Amino acid sequence: MSLGRIAPAVRARLLPFVYANPLYGLLLGNRAPAELRGTPADPWPGDRDTGSVMVEGDLIVAGDRVRLSDDPWRRPPTGIVARAELHGFTWLRDLRALGSEAARRRAVGLTDGWIQTFDNWSRLAWRPDVVGNRLFSWFANFGFLRAAAEPEMAARLLRSAARQARHLVRTVEEEPADHRRFAAIKGLLAAGVCLAGQDRMLAAGIAALSRELSRQLLPDGGHVQRSPAILAHVLRDMIDIRNLLITGHVEVPADLQGAIDRVAPMLRALRYGDGRLGLFHDGLEDDEHQVQTILALSGSRGRPPTNAPHSGFQRIAAGRSLLLFDGGAPPLPGYDSVAHAGALSFEMSIGKDRLIVNCGARTVDDVQWHLAMRGSAAHSTLSVDEKNSAEVVAGGLRRRPSAVTCERREVDGNVLIEASHDGYADVMGLIHRRLLYVSDDGGDLRGEDVLARVSRSSARGGHSFAIRFHLHPGVRASLAASGDSVILRLPSGDGWRFRAAGGRPQLEDSVYLGAPGVPRRCQQIVVRGAVNGDLTTVKWRLAREA
Repeated sequence: MSLGRIAPAVRARLLPFVYANPLYGLLLGNRAPAELRGTPADPWPGDRDTGSVMVEGDLIVAGDRVRLSDDPWRRPPTGIVARAELHGFTWLRDLRALGSEAARRRAVGLTDGWIQTFDNWSRLAWRPDVVGNRLFSWFANFGFLRAAAEPEMAARLLRSAARQARHLVRTVEEEPADHRRFAAIKGLLAAGVCLAGQDRMLAAGIAALSRELSRQLLPDGGHVQRSPAILAHVLRDMIDIRNLLITGHVEVPADLQGAIDRVAPMLRALRYGDGRLGLFHDGLEDDEHQVQTILALSGSRGRPPTNAPHSGFQRIAAGRSLLLFDGGAPPLPGYDSVAHAGALSFEMSIGKDRLIVNCGARTVDDVQWHLAMRGSAAHSTLSVDEKNSAEVVAGGLRRRPSAVTCERREVDGNVLIEASHDGYADVMGLIHRRLLYVSDDGGDLRGEDVLARVSRSSARGGHSFAIRFHLHPGVRASLAASGDSVILRLPSGDGWRFRAAGGRPQLEDSVYLGAPGVPRRCQQIVVRGAVNGDLTTVKWRLAREA
């Protein structure tokens, strides 16, 4: 029986045994071209400081410095994220940017060490997206590597690349099935363009690309995982793929160009005045120069949408204020591995200063931090009984809202958003409704959070609520002498005041993981109270102080 006709779950369990069999290694063969027929341009600037860290023996992963052993291929760093980053070789551009003799030796030594250690299949090192990143990086940096390598090493690299490409053409659409599949497709297309006589790989890559564009990209330019950071990665991969095809004198498919033209404006919509990204569904702010480079290289000048119904985001720009609101359902199963329980959360910036934020994400291998940052309490939204609006587990979501609504109205420049979700309905018999009003000058934000009882026979709990407004670490906050409001001061000197009716505002400690590196201390405004009767209402206001 062909493996392709076996049930996907059974096939996924069988394939590792097939790939690990020495006969499979023989099947991949040793045929390889003597030269590349072209090398892809790598338009993304490397980081000299990151390259210096690599020369010193460390690896930067999402802003964290990870210590490498003397032989990181035989004694790898702990954690899947760090190992995947190491095996992906995207750090080659950082060593190239450094350009020193030590950087060249480090690049050649690590590359040759990988070839000698992992020339046959290994589960993580040969995962499709990791192979895709590695092949693209090897081809894009081939000249840099060959200038410092012995001729035999360059031949070993081409032989290994050809073997990996032959494996990738069989596995490009295996797990992971999320945004990382674009990296696998990019690697397959890089092999088809750079290795002579690989028209089959080129055709397979273009067909896979068309399928993923249809599966993963939404009509408004968003991505099914609903993460601004992931959207930036996908756009970057699509730009690389377009450049690859142009390098290989292959016509760029219309659906790829159309996708780039849709995604770039959506990415613009998810930026704040500081040029960095919003913090939804496991994203970091990302470097503003990198985001700007991605948008510039996209070639798309489309205006950012204000209402993105398929992605579930609302963007309100009024005066110097910019507000992003998450009014969408959680990502679908299969695309929810890093989804957050942040239903109806929002963030707000004033000029280049962030004011209200979500807490961000822990992208390195720290399970407890990662789960905590995905919870509702790490978002500027309401939670009930300190429970999440969706059940967050490692690898995805279980219980989740099934009905999420969001409507937007605009009158004379003023914007009103009405949204709701039923994430607490089955377990507590409660619907959360949130209304947001933003004045035309951006100086007045008013909100109303409502918990409404619904008839659910098995529902239990629903005794107390907490509405959180996490403050960026740059914001200074203090309770007013009367105790009924919170005074906020931004780095620019702007003053704002928060008031609430239906609950007394308090200041509590919080933590911010929105930027790379170590967690930063910050504060949060919390409005707590009891859930009373069939309808519990809290009104609040955040207004600029003269």
